[in-house]
Amino acid sequence: MSSDVSPARPVKVTLNDVAMQAGVDRSVVSRVINNDPKLSVRPETRQRVRDIIEQLGYRPNVAARSLRTSRAYMFGLLVPDYANPVFAEIIKGAERAAGELGYGLMTASSAGVRLSLDHYLTLLGQGRVDGLLLAGEDSGHALAQLRASQVPWVLVNRTLEGSRYVILDDERAGRMAVEHLISLGHRRIAHLAGPEQADTSSRRRAGYLAAMRTAGLWVEPDLMVHADYTPAGGAAALDRLLCAPRPPTAVFVSNVASAVGALHAAHAAGLCVPRDLSLIAVHDMPLASHLVPGLTTIRMPLEELGRRALEMVAKLGPDEPIAEVVADPVELVVRESTARPMSGLPQS
Repeated sequence: MSSDVSPARPVKVTLNDVAMQAGVDRSVVSRVINNDPKLSVRPETRQRVRDIIEQLGYRPNVAARSLRTSRAYMFGLLVPDYANPVFAEIIKGAERAAGELGYGLMTASSAGVRLSLDHYLTLLGQGRVDGLLLAGEDSGHALAQLRASQVPWVLVNRTLEGSRYVILDDERAGRMAVEHLISLGHRRIAHLAGPEQADTSSRRRAGYLAAMRTAGLWVEPDLMVHADYTPAGGAAALDRLLCAPRPPTAVFVSNVASAVGALHAAHAAGLCVPRDLSLIAVHDMPLASHLVPGLTTIRMPLEELGRRALEMVAKLGPDEPIAEVVADPVELVVRESTARPMSGLPQS
């Protein structure tokens, strides 16, 4: 026999429900949800409110909150290319920070959507994005538009004169990579650098040069080449290095994606890594340990970079300066792609 009785709809938990169970005013609950820095309550009260929100499964009405506060509760993050695994780590950190603050994160790739920055600027003008994180190399004209928009923004791991930025200590990473190769006895150390105009490439190159200079090693012009941060770029650049009159015995690669291509090019040239050529790269990814051989890397705090960049945009107004270096942890991860030179002795 059929029944006309519909299943009971779940009761929606309200702000009042949370306030009553926590024993606080509903305004306190609202300010806890919005991480209001001016809210003055005991830490245990704040934590009790958060626990009850979790227990009851309360979800704020984002549409109503947006109308009430004139905010979209959405940040934008523009990266150069989703294919580069480095940006996946940055996105994870920014996404986690946005969620903790009660915001969403919208991402786009400038490689996939050529007008994505203009699209974001349009959304900023319409009030549909509360702030913007830029991880790509963009024109000064675009930055001028951002400054005029009066919406918070920050550059992620790149700097420009007069810009707001959160970066990693890339120079330190480059120096650590080269010092590792020198400690193994290598003297003819090449640098497979990033794009010539890229800020990250410039800082990692500075670390390479500093380490070589400190060790009293001469950097020959044909032992430093530039490439984009892709496997294809890394492969082509290593082919050029191997054509030098006296090829290197070790290569510091500016980016893990480039290093994947460099490993392939070394194999195609009949070289055995690390017997004939040692390789080390900046950034550590899960894939690095699964390459053949496992890739020695400098591990950088990419998730923390994304988290701090988003927190700065959420916390500071568009006219407040941002100049932060996420310095730690920076770690050497030794795997099978680096070893002493084939002779076992330092080279002259």
